[in-house]
Amino acid sequence: MAKQKKFNITGICIPQLHYMVDTSDKINEIIQDYIECNEYFTINRARQYGKSTTLELLYNRLTEYLVLDISFEAADDCFTSLHTMVQGIISKISRVLSRSGVPKELTAIWNRPITPELPLDSLSEKITEFCAASKREVILMVDEVDQAADNQVFLSFLGLLREKYLKRSTGRDDTFKNVILAGIYDVKNLQRKLRPGSSVHYNSPWNIAAEFQVDMGFSAEGIEGMLLEYEQDKQTGMDITAMAELIFDYTSGYPFLVSYLCKLLDEKVQGREGFPDEKSAWTQRGLQEAVKELVKGPNTLYDDMIKKVEEYPDLSSMLQNILFRGREYPYHEYNKAMNMGKMLGFISEQAGVAVISTRIFETQLYNYFISEELSKNIDTNDAIPSKNQFIKEGRLDMDLVMRKFYEYYTSLYRREDEKFTEEYGRKIFLIYLKPIINGKGNFYVEAETRDKTRTDIIVDYGGRQYVIEIKIWHGQEYNKAGEKQLSEYLEHYHLEKGYLLSFCFNKKRKQAGIREVTCGSKEILEVVI
Repeated sequence: MAKQKKFNITGICIPQLHYMVDTSDKINEIIQDYIECNEYFTINRARQYGKSTTLELLYNRLTEYLVLDISFEAADDCFTSLHTMVQGIISKISRVLSRSGVPKELTAIWNRPITPELPLDSLSEKITEFCAASKREVILMVDEVDQAADNQVFLSFLGLLREKYLKRSTGRDDTFKNVILAGIYDVKNLQRKLRPGSSVHYNSPWNIAAEFQVDMGFSAEGIEGMLLEYEQDKQTGMDITAMAELIFDYTSGYPFLVSYLCKLLDEKVQGREGFPDEKSAWTQRGLQEAVKELVKGPNTLYDDMIKKVEEYPDLSSMLQNILFRGREYPYHEYNKAMNMGKMLGFISEQAGVAVISTRIFETQLYNYFISEELSKNIDTNDAIPSKNQFIKEGRLDMDLVMRKFYEYYTSLYRREDEKFTEEYGRKIFLIYLKPIINGKGNFYVEAETRDKTRTDIIVDYGGRQYVIEIKIWHGQEYNKAGEKQLSEYLEHYHLEKGYLLSFCFNKKRKQAGIREVTCGSKEILEVVI
């Protein structure tokens, strides 16, 4: 009997054991654009972005070559000196050769002793003789290169590879056809690995490497293919296309997050109260339950995110301005804080602007910043109404949430000036909202509508969605346009009622209060402060 496949979130994904997105087109691209072109390159992507799985799939495709696949994981003792590094690399490759079925004569060349006084020269001669004697072209593949990237002796190894690469191009040396390094950090610029305040190293002997431009994220179509295989096994009756698009919307194709949500739906959500079977789990409501579980954490992705946010005050400030104030930051490769966020996967570049890369990460960052604010401001926390009054028969009474916010805001912030309200109004609302929906609900902000004048917040609670548009009041005509925009947004989400929260600074024309209006076929509860 064949072993039941699972969704995998740890280690390498194996096609025979795990449900996987088909990445054969990406492997083909790597082979065509890099392997066949004799390129040296680094696959540097965020943690748990499929680097090791990609190397494994690539290894299985490169059967016409002799691939020396090693890893620097748990290899700290290899980099205490040049001699130990060289001996460690030789030892690792020797173990690969012992399982690769290469001729004994070739293995013997590699296993010859090195000269202790000149270990790098010995390694260079060994590589030359080995590659010249091999009937197949030789590829060196190194995973977990981050373990070595901030060691000076590793720079010496890269320098050796660079020297041999340059000599090969002029026909004066035999060496590896390709060298592939895989890790989080780009070893072209090792200063990214260093802590704030450390000395900065901008130069790297890895400047010979080609830019690795293969998109390793999953598309909605790729996720759909994986779900199709799952559906053939499980027969849940899910709408495969719709589920794939929903998963992509939350994850932006981040491989770990995609697999984690699917794993939660398959193993955790079904069987819970309200989700008695697989059919009920693989729905929009089931996915919201999985998202709620995933956002809770902890996991290594969140650990790295929060660690870097705390280490880099500039990054923290930038993220809060993006999230709460709708500010745009032009993306620049040499902005250390911004680039650190991109390298670790929670910031991406979109149309030249830095944005939060996924809704999952955005929600986690919102939760972190809001919890920090609540822990510092006890008066604000105490003033938030008890959440029990807002939950009726398991459903969120959003009308009451909005009406009580009017009271909450006017009692705490009515004396604040216009600039304060414009800068912090939306943050105040989210700080108010979070404790109310905490535990059973989530919210996210639509990136397309987040700017200085408008923000659309989507609240998921108990399988239902609520849309709240927050904007600055700029007169009655502008308000009418806002109602129309919200009405169209409600149509997109198949909702009949929405909420409009306006901050008004014109004291002469201020129309503070709460009213219900109809816009087309949609009902809107408007709160003007």
